[in-house]
Amino acid sequence: MNLTKSLNRNTYRTKDPIIMTYNIILFPGDGIGPEVISQVERIIKFFNTRFNKAQFAIETELAGGAALDVHGVPITNAAIDKAQRADAILFGAVGDSKWDDISFELRPEAGLLRLRKDLDLFANLRPAICYPALATASSLQPSLVEGLDILIVRELTGGTYFSQPKEIVTLQNGQKRAVDTTSYTTFEISRIVKIAFNLAAKRYKKVHSVEKRNVMMTGVLWHEVISELHQTYAENIELKHILADSCVMQLVRQPKQFDVIVCDNLFGDILSDAAAMLTGSVGMLSSASLGTNISGIERPRALYEPVHGTAPDIANQDKANPIAAVASFAMALRYSFGLVREAELVEKSISNVLDQGYRTIDIMQDKMCKVGTNEMGQKIVKELETIANY
Repeated sequence: MNLTKSLNRNTYRTKDPIIMTYNIILFPGDGIGPEVISQVERIIKFFNTRFNKAQFAIETELAGGAALDVHGVPITNAAIDKAQRADAILFGAVGDSKWDDISFELRPEAGLLRLRKDLDLFANLRPAICYPALATASSLQPSLVEGLDILIVRELTGGTYFSQPKEIVTLQNGQKRAVDTTSYTTFEISRIVKIAFNLAAKRYKKVHSVEKRNVMMTGVLWHEVISELHQTYAENIELKHILADSCVMQLVRQPKQFDVIVCDNLFGDILSDAAAMLTGSVGMLSSASLGTNISGIERPRALYEPVHGTAPDIANQDKANPIAAVASFAMALRYSFGLVREAELVEKSISNVLDQGYRTIDIMQDKMCKVGTNEMGQKIVKELETIANY
């Protein structure tokens, strides 16, 4: 995809061709978020120093608990405005038990949810790739995960997380009742499914559609809309329907049968975490949340983040795995900036460092060399310097 048209971008001329300046806003967040985002900054600095195609201007903003402590809200209107104007957003992680007693709408996670909703980041792409060096780090047998390459396409702005009403009410008899509504429209389903079909066309041309049509009306509509779209929009793509619980079972039974998985917000959240463990650790899973104009014509609004959480038990101890965050920046290079070769360089550097035996604690294996967050970031940059040819 050549997603290079920007609403907020400067260019300047040197003796070389036009060099683009891309504006990136960083939201490090809470827990290990700042630690892994600092390693992304190392990669950005490398490209700014060695790159002759583009420069990356970065600005940092608060989100989650960090924003609550300073501003009293999980994200400010000013930060949202900056995110609206940015060429890409890089996000760390938000949340911690220290904010559990805060009202639901002000919890740290509400900052991330607002970003997704306000920017209409409806398409969440979560690749689950097992690097060759980590085939034995998976909880499954190496033969089941070697060569694993799954892309989960999750609808991100509808469904259970956003539908109304969402409430806890006290009944006349004193009992409490909690309600989480799940609703989808034809439009919401169609646009995420088209993204899945488009991506599958560039991969292995197979899509598994996940829902629970046996017990949920949203699943019935999901199945109906996808079946019709398949006939009119993507007949050349192999489509298989699978119930969500069966999909989880098949992910741990025979994961390499999957290519692209498309699903709603709730099931996508669950399935992507399950898929993460196939790769060795949730610390390996990157993601991209993309908005409108995912067509190769205009740049979509986009947020990139590791799938892992804040891991407060290891925060500020130099133990966090930064690979998912770095791989998320590689996705930004590919989808927001159209810099496919550069994205491949970052991904190859990660693979090479793993091949060399370096491991953070979450992916540690016998006879490997344990490194911390900072050293892993340094190793990836050093490998970039070795293989890049600028």
